[in-house]
Amino acid sequence: MAHVYQNYLGGEWIAAASGRTFEDVNPADRGDVLGGFPRSDATDVDRAVQAAQEGFARWRRVPAPRRAEVVLRAGQILRQRKEELGRLMTREMGKVLAEALGDVQEGIDTAEYMAGEGRRLFGVHAPCELPQKFGVAIRVPVGVVAAITPWNFPLAIPTWKILPALVCGNAVVFKPAEDTPLLATRLVEILAEAGLPGGVLNMVQGFGEEAGSALVRHPGVNLVSFTGSTEVGRRVATVCAQEGKKVS
Repeated sequence: MAHVYQNYLGGEWIAAASGRTFEDVNPADRGDVLGGFPRSDATDVDRAVQAAQEGFARWRRVPAPRRAEVVLRAGQILRQRKEELGRLMTREMGKVLAEALGDVQEGIDTAEYMAGEGRRLFGVHAPCELPQKFGVAIRVPVGVVAAITPWNFPLAIPTWKILPALVCGNAVVFKPAEDTPLLATRLVEILAEAGLPGGVLNMVQGFGEEAGSALVRHPGVNLVSFTGSTEVGRRVATVCAQEGKKVS
């Protein structure tokens, strides 16, 4: 029997509130089941957002260079496990190994780049027309970021979304594609191993119409970062416009 994985909420692995699961299957061998995963719904999303809000209150006070150190350590772990993750990617979603290893490398590159950005979170110093006065713009975290990602770049795209958000002091609720839940789980495990505190990164597995939609609409989410189909992207943009949320 395949292992049943769980959501990651507030630093703990927790089953979906409904108890429902779905299977992750090798597309080249339908008899190869990689595991069972939580079929999350609005209840699980609400738990994740609450955990993220609590994590954000603490994480935003950590100096940016210290936040970046966690991301750098995650990149180092990704590098150590590059071959393992590449082979898992080929098994889980069918990408040829050379391309899969390139996908992992993009995650490594993003971690290393964003680690440097932890010392470059500069504001703006602007001159003023009044004597002996000047203007200052200070960059502050947005809050809780929803990161919704597709299946085709299952490490590259999540790292592009999650790592910059973390370095900038935000908390994240991650909803990966239902086609690549195991790679998403491995990424979350790596960030936890790198020292990311509980609640700063939370993950809900499941389907877009159940978990994804609830996440986009949740009033506790301050920014939605979505990559997926044009049709769904339009719906996400519409909801965010109606509710005054930032969207990318």
